[in-house]
Amino acid sequence: MKGNLNMQITNNNHNVMIDYLVGKTDMELIPRILREIVLVIAGSILVAIAAQLYLPLPFSPVPITGQTFAVLFLAALYGNNRGGLTVLTYLILGIIGRPVFASGAFGIATIIGPTGGYLVGFLPAAYIVGFLSKRRWDRQAWSTAMSMIIGNIIIYLSGTAWLSQFVGWDHVLQLGVIPFLIGDAAKIALAMVLLPTGWKLLDKYNN
Repeated sequence: MKGNLNMQITNNNHNVMIDYLVGKTDMELIPRILREIVLVIAGSILVAIAAQLYLPLPFSPVPITGQTFAVLFLAALYGNNRGGLTVLTYLILGIIGRPVFASGAFGIATIIGPTGGYLVGFLPAAYIVGFLSKRRWDRQAWSTAMSMIIGNIIIYLSGTAWLSQFVGWDHVLQLGVIPFLIGDAAKIALAMVLLPTGWKLLDKYNN
């Protein structure tokens, strides 16, 4: 079984890490649909927890949170379809009243508020990062970095476009981008370590 799994890890370009972590075997213990539901719900809960790692900035309506890292990291683990569905589930939970957004916020008012563009941007960012991971971008440090940078750019574009309606284009970089660059660089560096290392450990375990 280990030999078969190692061959799959080596040769299959379109599987993501979570497929192997939950057990991609000939005899699946958990039905596929149930497994997908569990993964999506678990992922949305993890994003919600990361959103509570919350540091408000007195000069900006946009706080520092763990959401971006959680969204992009899960997307890399899950792939585009599962990752996108996880983010969509998270957003729906918040819209219908679950306190899953930063600092326990919820409701449509958060989506149409100053930070709503960032939240909406999570969806295409997760899809693209997951798509790239299915094409092995998460298996080398440099390509992991590029994938995370692309995901962050998508979130920033969506976030600042909407934020500008509240603070104006003259202030959007100072309030919605620059304060977060150092933290995002650190998160990208963490992903550069965790994702390729995870694949190396899987290869080693199955040799």
